[in-house]
Amino acid sequence: MTKRITKLENFKRMCLKAREIANLVKKRSEVLVVTHVDADGITSGAIAVQALRKSGIESRIEFVKQLDEKAIEKIADENVFVWFTDLGSGQIDLIEKVGIDCIVTDHHQPIKKVEYQLNPHDFGIDGSYEFGGASTTYLVSRCLFKDLTLSALAIVGCVGDLQDSKAGMLKSFNRVVLGEGIKAGVLEKIRDIRLFGKQTRPVYKMLEFTFDPYLPGISGNEEGALNFMKKAGVEPVVSDKWRRWIDLSKEERVKLTSELVKLLMRCEYPIKTIERLVGEVYILKNVEEGTELRDAMEFSTLLNATARYGYEEVGLNVCLGVCKSISEEKFYRAYKRAKNLLQNHRKNLSEGVKFVSERGIEELENVQYFHAGKKIKDTIVGIVAGMCYSLTKTSKPIVAFAESEEGVKVSARATQSLVDRGINLAEAVRIAAERVGGKGGGHNIAAGATIPEGREREFLTEFNRIIGQQLRK
Repeated sequence: MTKRITKLENFKRMCLKAREIANLVKKRSEVLVVTHVDADGITSGAIAVQALRKSGIESRIEFVKQLDEKAIEKIADENVFVWFTDLGSGQIDLIEKVGIDCIVTDHHQPIKKVEYQLNPHDFGIDGSYEFGGASTTYLVSRCLFKDLTLSALAIVGCVGDLQDSKAGMLKSFNRVVLGEGIKAGVLEKIRDIRLFGKQTRPVYKMLEFTFDPYLPGISGNEEGALNFMKKAGVEPVVSDKWRRWIDLSKEERVKLTSELVKLLMRCEYPIKTIERLVGEVYILKNVEEGTELRDAMEFSTLLNATARYGYEEVGLNVCLGVCKSISEEKFYRAYKRAKNLLQNHRKNLSEGVKFVSERGIEELENVQYFHAGKKIKDTIVGIVAGMCYSLTKTSKPIVAFAESEEGVKVSARATQSLVDRGINLAEAVRIAAERVGGKGGGHNIAAGATIPEGREREFLTEFNRIIGQQLRK
């Protein structure tokens, strides 16, 4: 009980800090928002831009794949007040080195505590699952202009950052943001199967393209998915129309879910994996049913499909369109483009998993890894790495390498059970990357870095050593 009270008091302190940060912004006539290229980054940026506009503060936005020294120097040259969202906490030293006047709303593990930063870790709150980047930005935005409807975008960002994956639902203070969205009438939480594509895909396609968890005989197997449905007594097509999950009756949904649970149990999947098959699903009530924007999980994937391929502005306009702050024509144009990008994204993820499956995952004492070279895009190799737990029987942290313009992209993923045992990928990746002349950081369960080409083996040796130390502790 004492721990809960302490956490609550810390969150109250965080809210007071959010007000102080907002007051720094209110003094400005112009703000440059700098944010990350993923769903959490896009929603964070959209929340900041929307709050600034409603507060009468001129704003513009820039997206960065990595906030390295070169990017920070370029931002400093613009000589304007900057709002860093969903990044910045790991680069405070570089930001201070060039003297950028700014605020930071981030949830990645910070390298130090500073007055102009709002980060849940500074208040004893875990930014990997208790409070996301978009939630942190939302906390400041509602102090600028109290618009509870922006909570819907914050929840999309949290889901995109897998904040709900640990327990199959959002936990801790993310639920404060969720509650405000429900109160504002823009969000609804329901209990349902937690697979991607419930709103838009035929059920058999939803099953075929599920790789987390990997469904033996179904994942990547169209015929297997169709046969699975028929054996469960659920018709895939009615009146020449392929049925989506939202088209099924409650009884049919229960049948399929029950059969999936039995399948995973037969294959001896961990009980926690099976339990997460069903959980909370977050619905955006003001969005048309049957679209990619109705379900927070699909919405976040749509945003990733824009950002990971260099079309962040498309994702931003989709978010602003949902907020009804741009013209309908501009919104629908962006939404149509985003859907096309999503099709390509799904294909690339599927091919990425297939590549790793055929190539294989190599093991060291404490970690496992694969090198994708140019076969998997550096901006999605982390997503593929997380999906590849379904291909391996060991729970060791997965490290994925991919070639990028900046060098070699490193993405590391762990399971929640590893984190519970003391694994902190952010720390391990940061130290190992710095030892080989790179930069990295992130969360305890997911982290990334960029290192010089040809230093992968050295990185792995150091990373493997650090993970071993963490496990022994």
